[in-house]
Amino acid sequence: MSGNTLGRMFCVTSFGESHGPAIGCVIDGCPPGLKLSEADIQPALDRRRPGRSKYVTQRKEADTVRILSGVFEGETTGTPIALLIENTDQRSYDYDKIAQVFRPNHADYAYMQKYGRRDHRGGGRSSARETAVRVAAGAVAAKYLQERLGIRTRACLTRIGEIELAIRDWEAVDQNAFFCADPERVPELEQYIDRLRSEGDSAGACLQVEAEGVPPGLGEPVYDRLDAEIAYVLMGINAVKGVEIGDGMAVAGMRGTAHRDEMRSEGFLSNHSGGVAGGISTGQSLMARLAIKPTSSITTPGQSINEHGEDVEMRTTGRHDPCVGIRAVPIAEAMVSLVLMDHWLRHRAQCGDVEPGTPRLPARAPDSTDR
Repeated sequence: MSGNTLGRMFCVTSFGESHGPAIGCVIDGCPPGLKLSEADIQPALDRRRPGRSKYVTQRKEADTVRILSGVFEGETTGTPIALLIENTDQRSYDYDKIAQVFRPNHADYAYMQKYGRRDHRGGGRSSARETAVRVAAGAVAAKYLQERLGIRTRACLTRIGEIELAIRDWEAVDQNAFFCADPERVPELEQYIDRLRSEGDSAGACLQVEAEGVPPGLGEPVYDRLDAEIAYVLMGINAVKGVEIGDGMAVAGMRGTAHRDEMRSEGFLSNHSGGVAGGISTGQSLMARLAIKPTSSITTPGQSINEHGEDVEMRTTGRHDPCVGIRAVPIAEAMVSLVLMDHWLRHRAQCGDVEPGTPRLPARAPDSTDR
């Protein structure tokens, strides 16, 4: 199986399955001298882990991370960093009834068509369980970016199903179970999730992720454009069906006079392009949004086929998120951090001694009003 490694200079290779003994990853390319311990990684995993509230899957995983290599006397050595997370709360018998049946809109059917075999226990390698190691690796990247470059990546939920949410208070995001920056709407979200569960249904979601303090110059002008690689990694998160950078799809209805990000000596007047122009970061905040489909595994019976191609009615059992978008917030943050880390190392290698001559503009002018 290919496609398990992300990045060119900061490379992350993951392994493991949902119901196997463990999942993990190897990070290649982390610079030496970064102070690092399990305590730097664990908080990010705790934000993503299942069972953290009653509004997500009730699979109870501690998601305790172990650093197996690449760190000596509390600092990275420049050698591969191996991270391991043991699976401790698998209930494989929950999936016995669907071992021969394909769950509609799940990876089951496509996986079987490609490999001719599959691990039906929770989806095996195609399970979102694998995203735990992305979050662990992203925590390493985020620590470097924050300490060495002052880059901060953050995300929040902006929609669940029919409920659209404003971004009013970033400080509230980690103070509720929904990673919601519109805290007054939390009781409404709680009622909505309870109703979904009682109806045996699920809902989609939208998230916004942004990175502040990104220096200008990251990315390439042709194939490895920064916005293209951000879209690539966000689309690579399980259940994501749409990604927008900056104004995204709305640009189709805009005029150039409205969309262009004008500049003056005090800074940029807007950020419609999401911090990227020509595939290269401008020094503005990087901004992206992603749309996540409703959870495919629901208890309401649906039509499908079995492995013999026969029509069947199937009903998913087990423990599942009524909205997978909730726990995707730390995953989105991690994926953006991984891309920024990789591009920073690539930029440093080729252009680290470049002096552009033109002064760097502030991310925004004092009186600018972004979208």
